[in-house]
Amino acid sequence: MHDLREFIEEQMLILVPVLYVFGMLLKNTPRVPDWTIPWALLVVGTALAVLLLEDPLHGVIQGVLVTGATVLAHQLVKQTLKKK
Repeated sequence: MHDLREFIEEQMLILVPVLYVFGMLLKNTPRVPDWTIPWALLVVGTALAVLLLEDPLHGVIQGVLVTGATVLAHQLVKQTLKKK
């Protein structure tokens, strides 16, 4: 976790659970293809980061990092529960 905090600002970490829940909602929406979910998370995560930081360039970077952490967390949970 120490290494993660070197790249993702502490105030941006709140976006990880927000994006995780948003991704789960999209996953349970019948007409949303699975391949579009990471893209939607990237757009929403970046937009929220830009709004929170009020700096477009820094917000985009933080949005990409937060979205990556969210998708990684989801895959870790999914693959751990799958156990194959």
